[in-house]
Amino acid sequence: MVAKTLDSNEIDALTKRLDDAQTGVHDTPSLADDVEMDIDDAYRIQEALLARRLNRGETLVGVKLGFTSKAKMAQMGVSDVIIGRLTDAMRVDNGGRVNLQRFIHPKIEPEVAYRLARDVDLDDPTVDIESCAEAVAPAMEIIDSRYRDFRFTYTDVVADNTSAAAYVIGPWQSMRAVGDLAVRLEAGGQAVNGSTAAILDDPVNALHSLLEVSRRRRIPLRAGDVVLAGAATAAIPLTAGVARCEIDGLGSVTVEGKA
Repeated sequence: MVAKTLDSNEIDALTKRLDDAQTGVHDTPSLADDVEMDIDDAYRIQEALLARRLNRGETLVGVKLGFTSKAKMAQMGVSDVIIGRLTDAMRVDNGGRVNLQRFIHPKIEPEVAYRLARDVDLDDPTVDIESCAEAVAPAMEIIDSRYRDFRFTYTDVVADNTSAAAYVIGPWQSMRAVGDLAVRLEAGGQAVNGSTAAILDDPVNALHSLLEVSRRRRIPLRAGDVVLAGAATAAIPLTAGVARCEIDGLGSVTVEGKA
């Protein structure tokens, strides 16, 4: 069945539902339980959510990628990565504290972050996205799906700004290959191990996928933007205490959850 295009009133209502869940720190059932939407509608809702945040004084600082695991793509029945947006209100200093009361059911995952050195011309077919990146760093993303029990569809998660909630970045290094580095994440007494190769075989491939989707969705990529390339392991619950990510040869990053 082909989903009908949602009208502006429906987009506004669904946007308010997700925004209220985030600001009120309460979950909501999957949107797909109530409406049929396509991926274009999902990105329209994401843009409307973003507009609300910017109207409250937040500033865009970058983008994040989701579904960069081939296993996750297969599970969700998709072949594209998805993109969410990062704002300054989501940034947490390396080694800093984050109040867990601002989240519904937070999880944390290890990431590789890139920083763009210049604006990316989405209309230039010859642009080299790798040359637009000037630095790379270990990072962690806090995800906090607004959906009850973390139950959502492909379009649900895009509409919900890909579950983005907060992020922390370790020390930046000059651009270098990070294609198959050991990763360890510890949080709440749990530990998971993995490799940066879980991110589309090599995190740099995430930059190329980002460019492709940004062109189609007209998502600007600007100098200074942070790019979270995707998760290197499964996410684990973020609880009170210190969460730490170590990427072999790239460095470490920590954040403390405060109850």
